[in-house]
Amino acid sequence: METYTSLTAKPIQSYRPYWAKRFGTAPVLPMSRAEMDALGWDSCDIILISGDAYVDHPSFGVALIGRLLEAQGFRVGIIAQPDWHSAEPFKVLGKPNLYFGVTAGNMDSMVNRYTADRKIRSDDAYTPHAEANRRPDRAVLVYSQRCKEAYADVPLVIGSIEASLRRIAHYDYWSDKVRRSILIDAKADLLVYGNAERAIIELSHRIARGEAIASIQDIRGTAFIRKHVPADFVEVPSTRLDRPGVVDKHEDPYAMKMGKADASCATEDAAASAAPTISLPLPLKAAKVPRDRQVIRMPSYEEVVADPVMYAHASRVLHLEANPGNARALVQRHGDREVWLNPPPIPLSTKEMDFVYDLPYARKPHPAYGDAKIPAWEMIRFSVNIMRGCFGGCTFCSITEHEGRIIQSRSEASILREIEEIRDKVDGFTGVISDLGGPTANMYRLSCKSEDIEKNCRKLSCVYPGVCENLNTDHSALIQLYRKARNLKGIKKILIGSGLRYDLAVKSPEYVKELVQHHVGGYLKIAPEHSEENVLSKMMKPGMGAYDEFKRLFERFSAEAGKKQYLIPYFIAAHPGTTDEDMLNLALWLKRNDFRLDQVQTFTPTPMAMATAMYHSGKNPLRKVTAEAENVPVPRTGTIRKLHKAFIRYHDPQNWPMLREALKKMGRADLIGNGKKHLIPAYQPAVLPQIVQSDGSRFQAKPLPKGFNQTKSFASPRKQAPVRGKR
Repeated sequence: METYTSLTAKPIQSYRPYWAKRFGTAPVLPMSRAEMDALGWDSCDIILISGDAYVDHPSFGVALIGRLLEAQGFRVGIIAQPDWHSAEPFKVLGKPNLYFGVTAGNMDSMVNRYTADRKIRSDDAYTPHAEANRRPDRAVLVYSQRCKEAYADVPLVIGSIEASLRRIAHYDYWSDKVRRSILIDAKADLLVYGNAERAIIELSHRIARGEAIASIQDIRGTAFIRKHVPADFVEVPSTRLDRPGVVDKHEDPYAMKMGKADASCATEDAAASAAPTISLPLPLKAAKVPRDRQVIRMPSYEEVVADPVMYAHASRVLHLEANPGNARALVQRHGDREVWLNPPPIPLSTKEMDFVYDLPYARKPHPAYGDAKIPAWEMIRFSVNIMRGCFGGCTFCSITEHEGRIIQSRSEASILREIEEIRDKVDGFTGVISDLGGPTANMYRLSCKSEDIEKNCRKLSCVYPGVCENLNTDHSALIQLYRKARNLKGIKKILIGSGLRYDLAVKSPEYVKELVQHHVGGYLKIAPEHSEENVLSKMMKPGMGAYDEFKRLFERFSAEAGKKQYLIPYFIAAHPGTTDEDMLNLALWLKRNDFRLDQVQTFTPTPMAMATAMYHSGKNPLRKVTAEAENVPVPRTGTIRKLHKAFIRYHDPQNWPMLREALKKMGRADLIGNGKKHLIPAYQPAVLPQIVQSDGSRFQAKPLPKGFNQTKSFASPRKQAPVRGKR
């Protein structure tokens, strides 16, 4: 099953290899001159800089891009986690012939280094021995500066999730201000955003043919700086796409149904969400110009800094222009310079996905690390990525902004080959595959039923406020894959570790049965995120009706198999749109359902996410944005954020004093007491022994008194798997 057959793109495996192909395939890409000498290289064509340790595995971006470029014939060197205090470590492989490629790694460096409370983390999962402080804050900026100091005349290309999500003016949570496009501050020649394979291959071949990087301005999925809009382009003001209007009534996220496909799915200026967008006629000049000669004029950097409402509007417009089938170029002025974004890349076909994942990865860390443990590698060493992208559109998540809404799936044969390779080549394999998944567990091979509708749709989500009837929800290909995978010789168990989209799963009870009876290791993680309608509407998440329906199926099929299995739900505290009452209601829901969660995710505003626009502006960019538009309550202060987290961890004695005070102020002192109907006890233990949680943190606790609800306790760490999507 392919997508976008009418959008033409040169297959990534069809380029004529660069002359250096004659050197063959390296066991691992070199990180030293000695390794280059052993390969017979006098220089590198491309040098990739990464904030992560180099693990030669397709779940690590620097390895995937490096091997992909090697397959094109280029000599690629890796400088992993360099000491950034001087330019000398950036000269270790010499001067690259074509360009430096700079990334922060699989995670944004600020998310990697700081907690949601802006406290520095004590470890780094992408570093040997989980050692902290092996990468700088804003790693792309620092690495870019050092590359320029090392070799000022070498072209500089930036990419990865850190650069991708900072491609326009963006709110930065850690400095609490709107920052310029990272292109400006990094002084980079080109930014590659999203899935980079097409762009980086074309760019590399064109530079190798002698084209100046400054003249390469027509590659999709790239951004760059220019002085003026070209004369053959017509500017379309962003207000023409989304003229401010009346705020529409929210759709009910609890409604598990959707009517006939709205005509807005197939018209170019349809709504980005369930609510219709008012689109004025284009200027006469623009109406006569093809879409590929139109550019959307975004509010300038200066405008979005001065007016949070304009920031929210800009965020909305950027997300409207995200479908590769109909997106136009965007331009945003920064002082006397224009930051230009070409339309998103065309998704990879299944054959192209197979080509990427079938490359000769060593599937282990570089030998230079010896026996050092790299936690992120340990976590995914026995897992297989079967797809990428997500059409869920959750406002707090960066998967869609980075990987896109179009699901790109590998073939069944390619996935089975990788499982066999793990079985035969990876040390320590015991017969258990820890995951077949990706950003989600169950979007493999799902797509729109109509190619024309898919190309023209401008909705932010295919599954909110309900599953679109134009979406193919047939899970049969995934069921077949599971069955074939677990029947391979030497495979004892196939587990599913990626997050499950349960509102899709309930559309296929056969899939739920297959999953529950064969691929759950006692616990299955799912993410309702919240229980309250007004919060879920800001998240673009389904209502608890979908969770309840999935829970019934889960328990039914577990019982049929004679298994005792549990759901582990994840929730977000302090998300924009959340009030204290919402968090109290969630705490009561948790208590009714006998959940005691050890770990809680507190909302972190990451660049470019829709929820971040809510956090910064106090407005809802899911609807038309005006100064008079809907105000979104934002839990911003540290005290409120801690309280919201405490509500989810209502069972922790350390939180009881704070919760008692809050409940009294809210007029809910009736929830304080030692009976089953109470949320927290009236007493406070005098001496509490220390308990170490699964995340390494400590709290004081003692057995709860007789009569207090003895509920299930799950240690459920929410780790970020490489390439599996960043929340």
